[in-house]
Amino acid sequence: MRGYTNISEIRMYAAFALTLLPIAVLCYKGNLSIGTISAYPLLGILILMLAGSLVEIPVLKTRSKKTEQLLRFAPLIENIYSVPIVKELNIGKERVFETTITLNVGGFIVPLIAIAYLLVTQSNITALEVMLIVIIAVTLLSEMVNGVGIVVPQYIGIIAIPFALLTAPQDSESIIFIAGIAGILLGTIAAIVAFNKEKSGSAYISIGGAGNFKAIYITALLASLISYFT
Repeated sequence: MRGYTNISEIRMYAAFALTLLPIAVLCYKGNLSIGTISAYPLLGILILMLAGSLVEIPVLKTRSKKTEQLLRFAPLIENIYSVPIVKELNIGKERVFETTITLNVGGFIVPLIAIAYLLVTQSNITALEVMLIVIIAVTLLSEMVNGVGIVVPQYIGIIAIPFALLTAPQDSESIIFIAGIAGILLGTIAAIVAFNKEKSGSAYISIGGAGNFKAIYITALLASLISYFT
């Protein structure tokens, strides 16, 4: 995502890749789909999301605080969150980051196109209602981690599942995909706007990338698998 991989990151990609194997078999048999997205396009979206997670598109520049705690604990935070914080400490001035806000291709661009297609081809008001709940949850539960960006709980997309099953079980996979992923993305954007740049900061803050890609991809996988039962 930011030119850095460690053992934890490699394990994450390996786990996602292994999960794609049975999904590929189910797609080959035509057992999975999300709304108007059929099996093969769905598999293509999941593959593109995983591959595209390595690419960031810069969209905005700002400034944020380079804290003393970050200078002290950078190697530890780097190991936990798999971002090159020690190298990125050189970006900006002594106490201020020249912060770049980026869009992750796999975590933002690809799923956003898929969500737009679903909404255009199959109007889904329920998904938009559930999305508001996910946005609120992400805004409340996410946090700005110094040197990393906005970190979202990995399984927060699960929140959309019971609401989808209660309100529209016949279309639950579409609701989970739209509400879960769009809710995470919009909640992340809200968190970026709201965080205090005078108290915390990072050289890069990604929408759909470091800190929130795992939550987005897990939601996409869950929505895909749930479609097997609907």
